[in-house]
Amino acid sequence: MPESAAILSALPMPVVVLDAENRFVSANAAAEQFFQTSTASLEQMRLSDLLPEDGRIFALIAQVRHSDARISDHDLLLESPRMARRGVTVHAAPLPELPGGVVLTLEDGSTAQMLDRQLNFRGAARGASAMAAMLAHEVKNPLSGIRGAAQLLEQNAGEGDRELCQLIQDEADRIRGLVDRFDMFSDRPTELAAVNIHRVLDHVRRIAVTGFASHIRVVEDYDPSLPPVWGNRDLLVQILLNLVKNAAEAVDPVHGEISLSTAYHHGVRIAVPGSTDRVHLPLQVSVRDNGPGIAEEVRGTLFEPFVSTKRGGQGLGLALAAKLVADQGGLIECDSRPGRTVFRLSMPAPPPGSLGTAQ
Repeated sequence: MPESAAILSALPMPVVVLDAENRFVSANAAAEQFFQTSTASLEQMRLSDLLPEDGRIFALIAQVRHSDARISDHDLLLESPRMARRGVTVHAAPLPELPGGVVLTLEDGSTAQMLDRQLNFRGAARGASAMAAMLAHEVKNPLSGIRGAAQLLEQNAGEGDRELCQLIQDEADRIRGLVDRFDMFSDRPTELAAVNIHRVLDHVRRIAVTGFASHIRVVEDYDPSLPPVWGNRDLLVQILLNLVKNAAEAVDPVHGEISLSTAYHHGVRIAVPGSTDRVHLPLQVSVRDNGPGIAEEVRGTLFEPFVSTKRGGQGLGLALAAKLVADQGGLIECDSRPGRTVFRLSMPAPPPGSLGTAQ
């Protein structure tokens, strides 16, 4: 029979043991991922080092010790400057072998919620793609005719009428430019290859700090052991540049900070449409800022077309980012609260035998 420690380590859900003073006694591998901290580090901490003591999880632990019985609580928010997990279910049970000890089993519902939102994002992207095709066909052709007619009228028009003809041409050009932006949503084949995401991030950072983010502190926190991602380099540059630009516009000009980070995470898998295969998305790329956060009323529809938090914004940037990430087989999510907004990409690793030289 395998030892209990080996069984605990193999469990896919986070499990930790706390002593009577809420110090970590042990944690399995899934708990390391959940708390983003190694077991060796956790064993030097109390739970209060990671989460505020007025949270529901501490009340749950106290109730378990008082009643000496198993208790569960659902839809908990575990949030602090070090972590943010929503929709967490916590099962707590007393540990007779350790006086005052409590075993916590945590079920993170945020991944399921993220996948559910991503299906909506992909549906919105498909809707935008259909709209792009319709606009290209129904608007561009008559628009060319209108512009051509205005040019012919201008040749024989008086001074005042020529200004009106020029106005018609300028407006036709403006509308065509807007339609061209929608054309970016159209379905095109995406060429995928192994991409060194750190080179992409370095390229994006250099563009940012020499231009629109020259006044903002940009922090890098990369996992040097991260393998290449399976994606399209140019699309990844476009996506990340968009996210960094949004962050730069959101933060305070004096105290603003943007953090670029990468990490490896187990556990996120999605089904491939039309197949029984499931794709693992272990490579995570994050853009975090310390701006005011995104208003709660728009968070659920943030990646849909025409949703914008900017004055005068057209609401196409994040919708396009969601589509481009989906085209590469990845996921995008946003976690926001005042003082901390994170856009996180979850990307696949290259399939076996396709590594070659990363771009």
